[in-house]
Amino acid sequence: MTLDGSLAAPGSQGSQGSLRTRNLRLVLEQLRTAQEQPLTQAELSRATGLASGTVSSIVRELGAARLVDTVAGAGRRGTTVALARGAGLVAGVDFGHRHVRVSIADMTGRVLGQERAPLDPDHDHRAGLDLSARLLETALATLGAEMAEVRNIGLGLPAPIADGVVLSSAILPGWVGVHAQDVAATTFGRAVHIDNDANLGALAEHRHGAARGHRDVVFVKVSSGVGAGLIVDDALFRGANGMSGELGHLTLDEQGPLCRCGSRGCLEAYTGVNTALDLMADQLPGARIADLVEAAREGNAAAVRVFEDAGLHLGWGLATAVNLLNPSIIVVGGDMAAAGDLILEPTRTSLRRHVLAGAENTEVVQAALGDRASAVGAMLLALDATDLLT
Repeated sequence: MTLDGSLAAPGSQGSQGSLRTRNLRLVLEQLRTAQEQPLTQAELSRATGLASGTVSSIVRELGAARLVDTVAGAGRRGTTVALARGAGLVAGVDFGHRHVRVSIADMTGRVLGQERAPLDPDHDHRAGLDLSARLLETALATLGAEMAEVRNIGLGLPAPIADGVVLSSAILPGWVGVHAQDVAATTFGRAVHIDNDANLGALAEHRHGAARGHRDVVFVKVSSGVGAGLIVDDALFRGANGMSGELGHLTLDEQGPLCRCGSRGCLEAYTGVNTALDLMADQLPGARIADLVEAAREGNAAAVRVFEDAGLHLGWGLATAVNLLNPSIIVVGGDMAAAGDLILEPTRTSLRRHVLAGAENTEVVQAALGDRASAVGAMLLALDATDLLT
């Protein structure tokens, strides 16, 4: 959405134009971060530090541009202001090991619709993107919306990504070597912002989940692979070229089991879903992780031991992250987190055993957003990249 020419380029009218654009951005950012709660003009004035007359003028201008809606208040509560549908939409695309999920949100981050479909883990990246594009079209049609309303798209992949290129991944082999951001932008005809699923999970849990209010966070996703997303001083830490957080390939034992990466004794080889299912294959042939969780909760000693061993190894690996980063909280997500305290309690025990004195009380909690974390993070990625004045 572009406002009148006087606002199209910050500073185009000199200092007065720059100040005006800055004030517009202040108001829009407050409305965006308010999520689903409309704000009164008085609340906007207090939050932005702008004079009430300035806020009133800005609200009128944004309303004329169809960026905000106003609703007359009753009683002591004045007219409320909220971002309008005319401000546009964003989409989040989350590729898992065997599925793809597409979600649509408004500019406050409120999810308006989503579609999910199974996916062959050996699929070619073009087939995966084509399927996600069809799911996006279906979700938009259900809302009565059009692709023209989608401002930005966030996309998450369960793979290491360096400078936009998907590196070696046994989870999604059909994506290896692909410049995912470029090919996705071509498929969707929109700007696409890409990150790995653990980073997106960290972003989501930090803003809307179990890690709200914490400035330094480790989010670890334990599924087919094991990856970590790091929040340092309230910001996502990606490293020099986007390769931070590969906790799953921390070596615990050089003579340990072979990992899919080709090394031995990696954390992932002890804690991943495939390892857990393989250990229970004789007792529970063809089981899924949900079946293993159910068996453990019903008292199956072998199933309980599988989660205990996975948790003890996970705590050992996480202790390294705690000793390096000193986070205030660790959030455990992914398929294995569905076991709850079956895996979290041994994780806490092992963490206390291996961290330095003073860090033994680091919180270890289950992810609040469940299997939606990476999808929510993808939408947040798209929201953060959207400039409502352009």
